Amino acid sequence: MDALEICYMSAGDLSNLVQSKEVSPVEIIDAHLARVEETEPVLNSFITLLADESRAAARQAEKDIQAGRYKGPLHGIPVGLKDLYNTGGVRTTSGSKIFDTFIPAEDCTVAAKFQQAGAILLGKLNMHQFAYGPTGENPDYGHMHNPWNPEMVTGGSSGGSGSAAAAGQCTITTGSDTGGSIRIPAALCGIVGLKPTYGLVSRWGLTALSWSLDHPGPMVRTVEDAAITMNVIAGYDPRDVASAKVDIPDYITALTGDVRGLRIGMPKEYFDAPLDPQVRKAVMDAVSLLESMGAEVKEVSFPMFNESQAISSTVLMAEASAYHRDLLEKDGHQLYEPVRQRLEAGLFISAADYLRAQQARAILDAEGRRLLDDVDLLAGPTEPVTAPELLSSKVMAGEQEIGVVGALTQYTRPYNINGFPAISVPCGFSESGMPIGLQLAGKPFHELTVLRAAHAYEQATDWHTRRPPL
Repeated sequence: MDALEICYMSAGDLSNLVQSKEVSPVEIIDAHLARVEETEPVLNSFITLLADESRAAARQAEKDIQAGRYKGPLHGIPVGLKDLYNTGGVRTTSGSKIFDTFIPAEDCTVAAKFQQAGAILLGKLNMHQFAYGPTGENPDYGHMHNPWNPEMVTGGSSGGSGSAAAAGQCTITTGSDTGGSIRIPAALCGIVGLKPTYGLVSRWGLTALSWSLDHPGPMVRTVEDAAITMNVIAGYDPRDVASAKVDIPDYITALTGDVRGLRIGMPKEYFDAPLDPQVRKAVMDAVSLLESMGAEVKEVSFPMFNESQAISSTVLMAEASAYHRDLLEKDGHQLYEPVRQRLEAGLFISAADYLRAQQARAILDAEGRRLLDDVDLLAGPTEPVTAPELLSSKVMAGEQEIGVVGALTQYTRPYNINGFPAISVPCGFSESGMPIGLQLAGKPFHELTVLRAAHAYEQATDWHTRRPPL
């Protein structure tokens, strides 16, 4: 089989070939390592590539499968972890040279679950330093580049995960999402990014940014692969104080292709905010398609959406500065200046400001729950614009010029504040050939509904089959 075709196959399709022994884990890993070698000089997706280790793991996986010890859909499948997921014996930098030689003693919970499932760790993926930024800049290990146009950002903070999945360097990647850091690069790189409900996937062994906003989750090329990944990584973990004790379904059962009867709300505030006309049209067309497939669509109002930036910024900055305070005092001079400035600014947020933001957060949460009493999903753009130019500070959203940070987190932050599940799926391309994302959000722990709608839309279109030109 052609190596490039292997690199762009989904985990679902690859696993069928592995199980039937038509393709071996060794072939899969070799194909992906060749793809990394070809594209990495342009993309800079990886901080640490584990070429020898992944080849050895592939040989062992092949032996196990040949001997009848098949572990499931991820056995022999290459996975890349954002470099704030602790990996035993493999350095975890959190995107900073300060931790260039830090080697954890054990795996984080998610990494351990991947290993138990037989997945093969291909490497640790590049990221915005300490996950504190939505663009994918990193002066320590090099900026990340969008595979659809390397002059444009990947989005962040999980930028290396976005580019690696989009370019066929990895079948499965992971991100962490505090203000949108899974969904932003998913939208800008043209892949699927799922931010699960807060507490559904363990944060144990991940470098924190904001402990009450952080969500680990999958970044992949198909909704099916998101479901396959969730079947492996979701579940209660007593080592994570926020971990939820809930029943874990088989997420694959959501992939029916049927949206008949689903009620979809479109918050009017989303479309009153600064928004590129091409993005608006792509999203409206996507929702119209869901409606033609049998979903019920109506306009709703989400007034607290307009307060989400202020709430999120206050909570995030205060918690990030509290977590990194000692690091800031000791090694602040080594930090990327925008990250250092954000951490320093957080020191000036008072306890009163933080508590008032948490009060407002509770109001936003209640409003979102009321909205989702009347509809099953909230739909809108993931991003108001396509990927901006690397290192730009401003971007045009329609006729309005706005800051890049505010633009890229405009639609994602509400669902970190309330912890609801939200997914970004490709829904079109701009005239310049850059991807556009549709965001669907649902009730807490209703990932099945979110995946159901996302998969049905994906299968009715061909956006997810397109490949970047490199």
